[in-house]
Amino acid sequence: MSCSAAKDDHLRACETRFPSGSHRDAERAEIIFYEGRNFQGRHWECSSDCMDTFKHFKCCNSIRVSGGHWVAHEKPHYMGYQYIIGPGEYPDYHNWMGFNNCVRSCQMYAPYRGSYKMRIYNRPDMIGHTMEFMDDCPNLYERFRYRDIFSCNIMEGFWIFYEHPNYRGRQYFLRPGEYRACGDWGCQNPKVGSFRRMRTVM
Repeated sequence: MSCSAAKDDHLRACETRFPSGSHRDAERAEIIFYEGRNFQGRHWECSSDCMDTFKHFKCCNSIRVSGGHWVAHEKPHYMGYQYIIGPGEYPDYHNWMGFNNCVRSCQMYAPYRGSYKMRIYNRPDMIGHTMEFMDDCPNLYERFRYRDIFSCNIMEGFWIFYEHPNYRGRQYFLRPGEYRACGDWGCQNPKVGSFRRMRTVM
């Protein structure tokens, strides 16, 4: 069964979630991938990182997450489109803002309840016009006056960049560290329309 190339024309904002945040919660983390829509067909239960899911399923049209916070990737080895998926049911790939029904690798991230801080730059190598953020931003241009982010420094917390304003379009997951070029967080171009903190929801 090959993956379809359907494009999501009805992207929606997705509130990211963590489970209730202890080591025991991380042990209960589980994501179930289904080949069919509405949780039908062949499926595979996953409770840890997987860099190549192809031997378990050929395409993915629905997902259930019973615990943990996951980043699903379109391609093996954590490449391609990224999808941030929290606990809940996703009966169709459009529900996780998918561009197609391909999921080829996934990673689980432990809960985080600390503070958030990052600094963005309009040029590579963390130079040029800069601004520091500690909260969500639904429209980057209104606050930063630039549509492109070429580099950034994630000082505290996990963050999600979105291609378009209001948390729509392609998603990029960023953990603490220095990103000296936009390719460092897996994007093809520096356009960022909005971003938000990956927050724990009690």
